[in-house]
Amino acid sequence: MTITAPNRPRTTFDVEQLTCTIGAEVRDCDLAEVASDAALFDELRALLLQHKVLFFRDQHMTRAQHVGLAERFGPLEDHPVVGSDPDHPGLVQIYKDLDSPPEHFENSYHCDATWRENPPFGCVLRCVESPPVGGDTIWVNMAEAYRRLPQSVKERVRDLRARHSIEATFGARMPAEQRAALHAKYPDAEHPVVRTHPETGEEILFVNSFATHLVNYHTADNVRFGIDYAPGASDLLRYLISQATIPEYQVRWRWTPNSVAIWDNRSTQHYAVQDYWPAVRKMERAGIVGDRPF
Repeated sequence: MTITAPNRPRTTFDVEQLTCTIGAEVRDCDLAEVASDAALFDELRALLLQHKVLFFRDQHMTRAQHVGLAERFGPLEDHPVVGSDPDHPGLVQIYKDLDSPPEHFENSYHCDATWRENPPFGCVLRCVESPPVGGDTIWVNMAEAYRRLPQSVKERVRDLRARHSIEATFGARMPAEQRAALHAKYPDAEHPVVRTHPETGEEILFVNSFATHLVNYHTADNVRFGIDYAPGASDLLRYLISQATIPEYQVRWRWTPNSVAIWDNRSTQHYAVQDYWPAVRKMERAGIVGDRPF
């Protein structure tokens, strides 16, 4: 497979880079118009590859327009636990208010749905209602996280693979029978610890809070005594997952109603800060089907 770096995007839009490593705010942009204009969409997609997450304010889109924009990137996928809007399949409603159960799936650094064999390409997330303060989301450049690992660690992890599980995360609070059914329908997926971006060729550190263990660590090269494997392998995985917490790789976005984020799920992680209770936070997300990491 031949991978070529994307062309540098045109400058139709007013684009402000937000940090040295990730994120840009795009102004003078009507996303509903972009969804129906091939040239504008191509420019937006190039910007996404460059900055990894794009932010927009004052986007007064209908749900149908939201879905239509996301579908320009590819088919949408439902979520087996959260579900989606019945009138707009693939549009997941993430509503946090006083009636919501105390779920804490979002406030960990994660890459969406890596428990799938084909994790999502990316997402289009729109803020419906935001707290007066708090409820920010953090995104992390995991290509930069890999690039800045010590060389000795890169050599150690290059050929490793990790298991990713929905059963151990979303399924943990379910009764045993329901959890087993979830696992049967969505068995654990195995992915490389270091994946290659299929469009840019970047190497990406691809472990997150859905990763449960390294599946091919216990070899003669890595394990002299039992302690090298337990807790040695889990210590290494924990170290790799912790790289997402480094501020130098991050951008933090403060939501306002009708603001939108579009991110490349293949090269980023994110963290939804849950510091706003008892305020309300309502978000709607369209996740886009991706490919199998290699």
